[in-house]
Amino acid sequence: MTHFKSLFLSLLLLTTCIQAAQAQFDRYFLDKTMRFDFYHCGDAQHQEYFFDELKEEPYWAGSKVSLIDNTGYGNQLFKIIDKASGKEIYSRSYCTLFNEWQTTPEASKIRKAMPESVVFPFPKNNVRIEIYARNRKNVFEKKFEQEISPDSYFIKKFTPQYETFEVAYNGNPATRVDIVLIPEGYTENEKEKFTAACQVFAEEFFSYSPFKENATRFNIRAVWAPSMESGVTIPGEHIWRNTTAQAQYYTFDSERYQMIEDFQGLRDIAAHVPYDHIYVLSNTQKYGGGGIYNFYGISAAHHPNRTGKIYVHEFGHVFLGLGDEYMGNVSYNDMYPLDVEPWEANLTTLTDFDKKEWKKMLAPKTPVPTPINKKTPHQLGVYEGGGYVTKGVYRPWPNCLMNNLHTIDIFCPVCSKAIQGQIDFLCK
Repeated sequence: MTHFKSLFLSLLLLTTCIQAAQAQFDRYFLDKTMRFDFYHCGDAQHQEYFFDELKEEPYWAGSKVSLIDNTGYGNQLFKIIDKASGKEIYSRSYCTLFNEWQTTPEASKIRKAMPESVVFPFPKNNVRIEIYARNRKNVFEKKFEQEISPDSYFIKKFTPQYETFEVAYNGNPATRVDIVLIPEGYTENEKEKFTAACQVFAEEFFSYSPFKENATRFNIRAVWAPSMESGVTIPGEHIWRNTTAQAQYYTFDSERYQMIEDFQGLRDIAAHVPYDHIYVLSNTQKYGGGGIYNFYGISAAHHPNRTGKIYVHEFGHVFLGLGDEYMGNVSYNDMYPLDVEPWEANLTTLTDFDKKEWKKMLAPKTPVPTPINKKTPHQLGVYEGGGYVTKGVYRPWPNCLMNNLHTIDIFCPVCSKAIQGQIDFLCK
């Protein structure tokens, strides 16, 4: 009886907390989205932000309870501050393609600008947006702020132009993780091909743990935004296509890195449905794509044998910023300084490993670093090699879906636990 009483009190407390958080949302926000568009500019050593415009979008798909980001993830962070009280009423961390570009050799030679945006619940009253970036010591520093009036007649209204359809619907967007699928390189007469690709995405995505066990906590929708030409742009092969999302391979001169610079254009398409995360299905068999935390993911939708693994690998980046655990084959420099602890849940430089959840999960007497034992490939440890380098960065398993897409089909316990935690955070 005591056990049931304790459980009842715990549930009552949880319900009360959720109701209080919901009341906070209703106090400060309307049930739609405000989008803040800007340009992210600079070079290898500097970054600046320049305002573009404000947009109103019709749906808010995010949690109405988990309003403040306490994950510790991301290279960027924005906060929405209520002007009257000075209270932080919303925040989210994220990463950008621009920050990846900053670690390439090109960034030490030229300056560049990329269109970006962030979204948040539409405020009822005047607010201030603040944008932060991590410094060399991994500490967030404020880089930009601007006041916003929700009554401004300069806020651009959303105009729908594309057809949408549901792929997997499981309930209220506020308590689900909502994924929007966007086509790249499908022409008007290839709608059935895209629709089939969406079904394959859902089937493959929910065949991997821990997404499989949490399938009812996800919604998947698609926007049918056809391109003028079929296929994809591959500059290294002198192939150029007129496509809706303007994706291309050879991003940062990496042959398999297929990405999109116009993030605002992606938002314009995604806004047709309630969404938390954007994933682009590219009309090609060519291996390649990418994923950036709280930004977007993209990959080949018609690769002959690895489509599902690619989807969940890239979504690991998009969903909570899991780090790549493989070595080499990228053009980044100093992505992970060896004297700074990575914020990613599945990477460490051992600089501040004691603070990671991963450390608590190790079996007693596990050596750190851990030598690779080929007889026990799934033993949790701290294995050297990850974050694109062979020395100084460590991963939890010898092989995991964040490392090897050829022979591995599961996430390690560290990645799985982090994914589950993010699902729980977003579905409150």
